[in-house]
Amino acid sequence: MATFVEAGGTGLLLDPGATLAPSRYQLPPAAEEWEALGRALERIAAWACRADLVFVSHYHEDHFRPDPALYAGRRVWLKDPRRMVEGVQARRARELWRTLEGRATLRPADGALERAAGVVLEASPPLAHGLEGTTLGYLTALTVTEPGERERFVFAADVQGPLSPVVAAWLERQRPTLVYLAGPPSYVEHEVGPAAIDRAIDHLLRLVERTGCRVIMDHHAVRDPRAPERFARLWETGRVVTAAGWLGLPERPLEARRAQLWGRARRPAARVAAPPRAMIRPRPVRGRAKGGFAE
Repeated sequence: MATFVEAGGTGLLLDPGATLAPSRYQLPPAAEEWEALGRALERIAAWACRADLVFVSHYHEDHFRPDPALYAGRRVWLKDPRRMVEGVQARRARELWRTLEGRATLRPADGALERAAGVVLEASPPLAHGLEGTTLGYLTALTVTEPGERERFVFAADVQGPLSPVVAAWLERQRPTLVYLAGPPSYVEHEVGPAAIDRAIDHLLRLVERTGCRVIMDHHAVRDPRAPERFARLWETGRVVTAAGWLGLPERPLEARRAQLWGRARRPAARVAAPPRAMIRPRPVRGRAKGGFAE
């Protein structure tokens, strides 16, 4: 979900991390996923060079990287490592904070507020990473307001839907014009139950109806091969799109297609006889397309 935002002359890099699920659908990452990860990490490093402020919502490894170069010399808002952070996330938080001390200007993000010329930054209190009381911990969301443009962007990271009615109410109070969040985790529907996923869909529909906002829904939602059908009620609003859809790029949910990627990799290559030498023509030179892909 790594995101770069420009508002009021300030460059914001949000959740500068990317990784691969070591096992999904009982398979390890396919070669295409490793290649996509490499491209993603290169892009994150490049955008970091343009950032004035780096924001980390929580300490799952797909939302931050411990590389000091991403943060050095910048203002950094980090989920408060002393507040509603436990277990492995707490250890990662302490390690990152120690690594960056003296290299960046650090601030606990929870509840932080900054008003500057042209932009207002407001971080949330701790919000549930999914259902209330979840063992996945809590995160901090960020609202970026550009008054001159009448835009309010909310980066809500892994609220998973939102599954929590508390988080749903907080999002509605922000009166966003655009929200980016991880959608309902239907790829683990057998664990949380269909009712929880349906409630999350209802929460998001209510947010769109009451605020008129647009929603970029990605991350957890697109891990499910059934996402086009499971979230049809959301797509049909015309207000909810994936990150790729927002950027006008082809949909490439590689993790959801992991079984197909491995099936293709294991299929023997077709043997094609080489054409007679007289028939071989020079390969045309193709221009390289600009831009990137959304993974």
